[in-house]
Amino acid sequence: MPSPVSADRPAAQPPGRGSVEALITQARRLKGDVDAVRRDTRSDGADPEERWQRALYDLALHQLDDLDAHLAQLRDGPSPAPAEPAEPPAGRPAPAPGGSLLSRVGSAEWNLLTDEATWSGELYQILGLDPARPALTLDELPSLILDEDRPKLTAMLTDCLVDARPIDGEFRVVRPDSTLRTVHMMGEPVLGADGGTTSMWAVLRDVSELRRTQQTVRETRDSLHREHRREQTEHRIAAELQEAVLPPWRGSLRLPHQGPVALDLAAHRLPAAKSTPIGGDWYDALELSDGQTLLSVGDLTGQGVSLASGMAMLLGSVRGMAMAGTDPGHLLTMLNQLLDTTVQPALGSAVCCRYRPETRTLVWAQAGHPAPLLYREGTGCLLNAPDGVLLGASSGAVYGQSVVTLEPGDLLLLHTDGLMSGHSRTAAADRLLSLAPRFGAARTAQDCVRTVVEEFGGAGREDDACVLVAKVTA
Repeated sequence: MPSPVSADRPAAQPPGRGSVEALITQARRLKGDVDAVRRDTRSDGADPEERWQRALYDLALHQLDDLDAHLAQLRDGPSPAPAEPAEPPAGRPAPAPGGSLLSRVGSAEWNLLTDEATWSGELYQILGLDPARPALTLDELPSLILDEDRPKLTAMLTDCLVDARPIDGEFRVVRPDSTLRTVHMMGEPVLGADGGTTSMWAVLRDVSELRRTQQTVRETRDSLHREHRREQTEHRIAAELQEAVLPPWRGSLRLPHQGPVALDLAAHRLPAAKSTPIGGDWYDALELSDGQTLLSVGDLTGQGVSLASGMAMLLGSVRGMAMAGTDPGHLLTMLNQLLDTTVQPALGSAVCCRYRPETRTLVWAQAGHPAPLLYREGTGCLLNAPDGVLLGASSGAVYGQSVVTLEPGDLLLLHTDGLMSGHSRTAAADRLLSLAPRFGAARTAQDCVRTVVEEFGGAGREDDACVLVAKVTA
């Protein structure tokens, strides 16, 4: 209840009722729109970003609720002091903390000449005091304030009463029922004819719910940032581990100890177009101690660091068993048992081939994976796949193997499922087979890999994929 004479300006005249009604209508329409969008934003609480969005919507609704209530007070004027006592009669439920929206704003004036205080009924509700008792003086007011916030109130009162500055600050109030409320106080000194301060008026607003909602927004935002940092760290570690595990070569590979070059090899990993977790696709080519060559591609389920470490274990096991002379079918059987006994079970698919250069024969086996494609003299075909279920899908599974004789100039293509996301394996195979004329005209395995990348490596890729090409040269 400001005096007609304040420290720096005369009291503003209340706006016309019609203009305030228009503002109320706009505020309520906006509140309805925000609430509708909020209801459409469903969340189970698991996604940090969804929790943060939900908290922001709640904060916006709290602020619009307050705006609606303040405009209604502006239209209707101060509410009369409540007739009911602060404590509800027996059998009547207690009001919610802070009361209704209209009880969140109260006013007060302290007369410095008479040491009298005048409070609105809403202020009694905010502070949880009995309206039948006299209002607290400025000397008594700090008794309600949380100890650590009393210096804030003292500084505000000193600025107002001594330096004639406006009040604008917050402090926490301990109500008689021991509940804690956050109060925002704004006010001004009222000057007398001689320029001295005669009284002080203030508007006090209960902002507890608003501050709690803002705290929720901050907490969910911080949680979201931590989740993003964790994901970035995991992505970096997984990418580094993947780089360390996959063969340290790009493009053509010449196996050093075979004497005359038997295979021209090239491979490439096609990443997903979007920033997605590191995939479990892998490829490998390894010269074995008996002069034969291991060729393999595969895919392991999972994501992040656990996936990359699982891929490292899988690939290391494949290399170790191949070096020991294990045939592809038995190798996949042992690999299936290994995945079945790991602490974090996973599913995987793979093709494992063993090329014998002296007879130009390819012994191969598969575990739920697309079969290799063989290109010869400008045409291509899909190799007939031996029996083999997904790795980790069935305990005690046994994997068959097939043998095919290759000829000089033949080209073998191994790939993972992600080449054509959302399409069947048949569709992917048909599209790869349609590249046979271009492969026939290619001079090297690397030229063939470039063709695959041009055909499948567009901007719309949804998944990671790997391709490995082996061309028989002798």
